[in-house]
Amino acid sequence: QVRLVESGGGLVQRGGSPILSCAASGFSVSAIAMAWYRQAPGKQRELVARITSGGITSYAGFVKGRFTISSDNAKNMVYLQMNTLKPDDTAVYYCNTAQLTLASLYYWGQGTQVTVSS
Repeated sequence: QVRLVESGGGLVQRGGSPILSCAASGFSVSAIAMAWYRQAPGKQRELVARITSGGITSYAGFVKGRFTISSDNAKNMVYLQMNTLKPDDTAVYYCNTAQLTLASLYYWGQGTQVTVSS
């Protein structure tokens, strides 16, 4: 059974640098492109960053240069290092496969809330 569990969020001061973690089970993160998404209040979920099975990363323009996605295949984990946080980064952050299929729609976890105080 596929399960994704996000952690590491919380109340962070503007400019803070938390690290979000995503623990995957039921499949190997080394075999598929993974991504972080976020959903702010009243807004649609959006892609934040993605990493291919080969370790190639890409980022949404609004986080480029501030966030870094990485994975640890041995631990089956995906991470998001967040730097220079802004209040606009306040959202629930989720991990999932980079290509959302019908199956991956069932993979969404609870996410982890990141609230950036100004």
